[in-house]
Amino acid sequence: MMSQSGAPILVLNANTKRKFGHKVQLENIAAGKAIADVVRTCIGPRAMLKMLMDPMGGIVMTNDGNAILREITVQHPAAKSFIEIARTQDEEVGDGTTSVVVLAGEILGVAEQFLEQKLHPTVIIRAYRQALEDMLDFLDKEYSTPLSLDDEPKLIEVIKSCVGTKFIGRWSDLACSIALNAVKTVSIRDEGRTEIDIKRYAKVEKVPGGAIEDSQVLNGIMLNKDVTHPKMRRFIKNPRIVLLDCSLEFKKGESQTEVEIVKETDFTRLLQIEEEYIQQICSDIIALKPDLVCTEKGVSDLAQHFLLKANISVLRRLRKSDNNRVARACNATIVTRTDELRESHVGTGAGQFEIKKIGDEYFTFITECVNPKACTILLRGPSKDILNEVERNLQDALHVAKNIMLNPKLVSGGGSIEMAISQSLVKKSAEIAGVTQWPYKAVAQALEVIPRTLLQNCGVSTIRTMTSLRAKHAVSGNASWGINGETGEMADMKDLKVWEPIVVKSQVYKTAIETAILLVRIDDIVSGTKKRGDDGQPKTSAQPTEESMKE
Repeated sequence: MMSQSGAPILVLNANTKRKFGHKVQLENIAAGKAIADVVRTCIGPRAMLKMLMDPMGGIVMTNDGNAILREITVQHPAAKSFIEIARTQDEEVGDGTTSVVVLAGEILGVAEQFLEQKLHPTVIIRAYRQALEDMLDFLDKEYSTPLSLDDEPKLIEVIKSCVGTKFIGRWSDLACSIALNAVKTVSIRDEGRTEIDIKRYAKVEKVPGGAIEDSQVLNGIMLNKDVTHPKMRRFIKNPRIVLLDCSLEFKKGESQTEVEIVKETDFTRLLQIEEEYIQQICSDIIALKPDLVCTEKGVSDLAQHFLLKANISVLRRLRKSDNNRVARACNATIVTRTDELRESHVGTGAGQFEIKKIGDEYFTFITECVNPKACTILLRGPSKDILNEVERNLQDALHVAKNIMLNPKLVSGGGSIEMAISQSLVKKSAEIAGVTQWPYKAVAQALEVIPRTLLQNCGVSTIRTMTSLRAKHAVSGNASWGINGETGEMADMKDLKVWEPIVVKSQVYKTAIETAILLVRIDDIVSGTKKRGDDGQPKTSAQPTEESMKE
């Protein structure tokens, strides 16, 4: 900026780096594509695993898009927003994290040519928005098939096509039945409202040792706890369970408490008061005749003694979340003060309580519940790394099961739905007047990246198969033709039984296109300076330097 006298006026701090206009958009597109390339080989049944080392030397082996992107650190601001979308996808629907990143990268990529031709970003954005609306429309009205929730083989088929691309694909029958079982257990339906809270009420417990085939859904809860006193009962049929949120020990004074003792009997009296207090608490509990007491806080030796005499087993220091789960499984209520205990708070829904030793640890099983609304999934496997990966895969399967329960509509998988929507968009683009139709058509082109990537991961001739797939979709009635991810040949997904929940697909499209729109919109990156270095030079961190790129 120049003043009238000709001297430049500084608006921004001299240390700020600023990039703007065309250059920034192209940079953002490059960043998006780079992130998409990281997870590109993780799509489909022939997916490769990535091995990630964190700074502490821990290793993660996975092909779950979200887990990979969570672990890598990036410099570029645009790349960061790409990592966010994988997280969004994971939190919203729990599956399709890899597809969403690859698709968003591709949709950004096709915007590049229009920016080169000096087409204004707003025009591109308008076309993208239009395309997104139409895509969701086609998804819902034309290509989805409703599903009845009682049709169990079909439900298992859907979960299978999710699990098939993962490490537990080899045990897919087991994984599917576990996922379906767990979701059915925790789902609650009342007055037209369905609540399925997997996060809180379907806990995955990983115990190394044993074979993966030993994994199961317990109709109840498993805790990594042992009873507090060796003489307590470790096996109880139809236990009456009391859950507490208070500690069974004498409450110490809050601040520094001073006690003045005059006679030697005073000290004994003090101890006596403590004892009486604890006895009072315990008699409150014993009055209900429970067989098992679980508390989130501590239990003093004295309290253990009283409860042991009454033949009550005690578990102490449970996690709050575990306590909630036990409450839901055996139909008990968690009580915060012992004097409030009533008969209605006692949980009688469990069939048996027992403590088993697995490996070198003791685990508490509260099982055979009448109508548990919470459960534990017990995973067994040879090593910790494998168990972690199996757990990640199972989370995806659980989410897929949950999504179907919430919105029982399916679309065909294997890239077929992308091809079908791509065809429909191309047809529709003919009706659009003006420049907008080109970016609109480009979205249709970008959708082909999903089947194409499936082909690349199989290692077959991509161009030839893609051309014949396009030709197949040009004929009406072939909407469910896609790529067989195992062999890389074209196949009808209805015969292969590869299905996906509509929730996952629509979320993938929404997130991918919205992100592309967001990044095309950016035309200026101003990076402020951080602390000055030792040489007096400002350190800027927002822009990747050449060294950091090499790393």
